[in-house]
Amino acid sequence: MMGWWSKQKSLAGAFGELRADYDAAKSSRYVRSRTGVSASGSGADYHVRSDSDYLRIMELARDLDRNDGVIGQAVTRLVDNVVQDGFTLDVNTSDVGVNKELKARWKDWSEDPDQCSDTGESTFTDLEKLTLRHVIIDGDVVHLPLKSGALETIEGHRVRTPSRTKRNVVLGFLLDERRRRLQCWITKEDVDPWRSVTNVNEITPYEVRDRDGRRQVFQVYNPKRQSQTRGLTALAPVVNTAGMLDDIQFAQLVKQQISTCWTVLHERALGYDGLNGVGALGSVSTEPLADGTTRTLNGIAPGMEIFGNPGEKLTGYSPQVPNQEFFPHVTLILSILAVNLGMPVQMLLLDPTKTNFSGWRGAIDQARIGFSEMQRWERTRFHRPVYLWKARAWAFEDVALGRALEKDSRDYFSHEWHPPTWRYIEPLKDAEADALRLEKGLSSPRRIHAERGVDWDDLFVEMVDDRVNAIRYAREQAAIVNAGVEDGDERVSWRELLGMQKDGPAPKAAGAPARARGGDVDDVDEVDTVDDVDESTKGT
Repeated sequence: MMGWWSKQKSLAGAFGELRADYDAAKSSRYVRSRTGVSASGSGADYHVRSDSDYLRIMELARDLDRNDGVIGQAVTRLVDNVVQDGFTLDVNTSDVGVNKELKARWKDWSEDPDQCSDTGESTFTDLEKLTLRHVIIDGDVVHLPLKSGALETIEGHRVRTPSRTKRNVVLGFLLDERRRRLQCWITKEDVDPWRSVTNVNEITPYEVRDRDGRRQVFQVYNPKRQSQTRGLTALAPVVNTAGMLDDIQFAQLVKQQISTCWTVLHERALGYDGLNGVGALGSVSTEPLADGTTRTLNGIAPGMEIFGNPGEKLTGYSPQVPNQEFFPHVTLILSILAVNLGMPVQMLLLDPTKTNFSGWRGAIDQARIGFSEMQRWERTRFHRPVYLWKARAWAFEDVALGRALEKDSRDYFSHEWHPPTWRYIEPLKDAEADALRLEKGLSSPRRIHAERGVDWDDLFVEMVDDRVNAIRYAREQAAIVNAGVEDGDERVSWRELLGMQKDGPAPKAAGAPARARGGDVDDVDEVDTVDDVDESTKGT
């Protein structure tokens, strides 16, 4: 019995050693010591547990967006690819009239900056792009629906936690015991982002949901953990990398300037007692040393002359600027930046010359998977709640919409957002693929055109209206032309004017003998109806 127990104890001890037998869990001189790693585990908010740290990260990312020569343009390119011309709304209730009314109201509201934005400067498509950019750079953004029917956009630095509050407020959001957001605490616009918010009366709390549980604070962010309350900038992992790239670029420019200076080197023998030459033409400054003495520093400028001391031999140096390792190293850094933004480096630089067509297509296909994911969470966190809010408000304004909401609220709010897609690199194949999808029943005209940012309901109406107008005009013009046609001469068909002439000979004038055209009476070609002929030619 004791032998069995000792075996169990030794087995448990061995199993415990196995569980800890990971190099990452052991300290050594080869494992970098990382700060913020808790041995007892921690939630996502632990790593940004102070407003000052969170705001500093946000401001560093904003600085890169403003001043970095690559990152700002890369983010713009990413936003343009994800949003393009905007998402397409498809209202699909069971009532055609309700669908038409809601779509018309949405179109009128979303395309009018005065109705859509509280500043009166942004359409809904503009807000789509600004929202995505704020999420990438700042980490998140908050939209507030106003009673006026417009949206107020709150940038991330205005969602703050007063230092004196005792409540469970995490980075500006009041949470319950299940981490559900109860309130969003927003400061005034004029608060300095570097000044701490001390008193609770310096903020305005907004209930995240109304009494009926409907969301009325639209926070848009892309969390990486379930316990994450606020979003974090996508540039957080590459802040140091981007700064080093900027330093490298600056150093290379300085080296290039120095290497282009025209320098004359004078070599003198020991005991030279001639007159001193002209001194350096660059700027001169002095620098104090630790021993209390000073030394003179000569600046570098094009056209300067350098004179050595007697007996001193000066050798010129012309560096290779940039050297051979510069471009591969910069490409590596740019690749790291591009990967963190979810795009290939060729797309970042707008330069696909470093790869072939297959490599370009494969990289773009992988990037578009990430673009689709961005479209999904923006559609969920921004587009859907905004539409539900507007559709509910319109139901109180319109009697018919109000009855539809009372009849079946679930059906009344039924809708779908179609995000823009990306055309194939070869447009002809893209069109052939769409035609094949329609032919084989793999998709519907509504979905295919929504992928291109076109509303099918509007498109087919325009197509039919354009053809009807064209046919009417062609018939009128054909009647005018045929008014002066004599018997036996060929008449002009309205189909011919539209390029729709059927195969076979053109129709003859009304009343022309069939035999004169080389055929039997029963073989008379189809001619225009009486309505196609001008009044003056009827009866001929």
